[in-house]
Amino acid sequence: MSPVNSGRPTLTLPPPSEAEQAVSQALQQRLISAIDRDGPMPFDVYMARVLYEPDLGYYSGPRVQFGAAGDFVTSPEQGALFAKALAVHLNILSSQLSEDWMVLEPGAGSGALAAELLPALDPPPARYLILEPSPHLRAAQQQRLQDLEPSLRERVEWVTHPPSQSWQGVVVANEVLDALPVKRFVVREAGVAELAVAVQEDRLVWQHLDAAIELVEAIRPLALPVGYCSEWCPALPDWIDQLSNTLTKGALLMVDYGYPRAEFYHPDRRQGTLVCHYRHRAHFDPLLWPGLNDVSAFVDFTAVAEAAHAAGLQVLEFTTQAGMLLASGIHERLQLDDEPDNAALRQHLTQVAEFKRLMLPGEMGEKFKLLVLGRGLNNPLPALADWSQHHRL
Repeated sequence: MSPVNSGRPTLTLPPPSEAEQAVSQALQQRLISAIDRDGPMPFDVYMARVLYEPDLGYYSGPRVQFGAAGDFVTSPEQGALFAKALAVHLNILSSQLSEDWMVLEPGAGSGALAAELLPALDPPPARYLILEPSPHLRAAQQQRLQDLEPSLRERVEWVTHPPSQSWQGVVVANEVLDALPVKRFVVREAGVAELAVAVQEDRLVWQHLDAAIELVEAIRPLALPVGYCSEWCPALPDWIDQLSNTLTKGALLMVDYGYPRAEFYHPDRRQGTLVCHYRHRAHFDPLLWPGLNDVSAFVDFTAVAEAAHAAGLQVLEFTTQAGMLLASGIHERLQLDDEPDNAALRQHLTQVAEFKRLMLPGEMGEKFKLLVLGRGLNNPLPALADWSQHHRL
């Protein structure tokens, strides 16, 4: 068992297998070679490599799995309710779009969301595009979607970039923003320092660098106290622009864990929001076993809204995952017949348990948020108004 400690309570983690250790050591050697050649590696560069390095990164290597067999469970992996609730909102949105409207899902994970979302869309989109760079995940998604009706399955396409031609439709991004590489920083008496990864006796270690001017300017208005450590995501504006620059009419629906800026940089959050997941355990040492951990940071939804404005998008709505579910009316489908048979009762209890995990504040209901961005739409989701937290942005 290996201890992990980065200024937080020590956590014991089960050791990787020999095969996993070999993958991690190969990636670590690449990182060490790059640092020896180029100097300390800014954390956003390090994060991108441990997640996406071809064949060795967490999302690009053969080890990546979701659900009970992996390192964490997403909302679509809980069951069908999340996708069905999302479909209610997409069905309303699509009524304002052309007949050849499309769905674009970046980072589709295991394909669980697409598998449940497509059959629930009425009318179905002309095309369902999955933007997935990992060949291992593409293969898993293709396997997962094999059982779709042929008329739906033929609408699914795997792409390497968003549409280059004008299109109408909806981008659905579930737990994608949290995996965008972030810069880490700490406020010192002498100014802001950027955290980078260096090498000491063949080990990866932290090292402080003078922060780039863009990082200093980005956090200056926050007036953070000395000793405050957190993250900032410079990749957000380009990511939003790339997904939406050819979208002439439609929406981006983004579900992820995070906070509005005032809560993201709250005084009690002075160690930041970076978190690693390994075999359903959360820890805070991203330098441990590179390539074997999911490394993510909570989302600053105010920053996402600012990037949306810069890309010419409207911020249409902001709410919690619980608000999204309640606004869909999905809970009304959980009613049980007066005299259910055993199978119906088991299914009902399973769905109620799933609904609670998705809904309750202590589970995923408040931690996860829905941000809706749009272009060319007229009041597309009025049902969300009763659950709106737009003012918190």
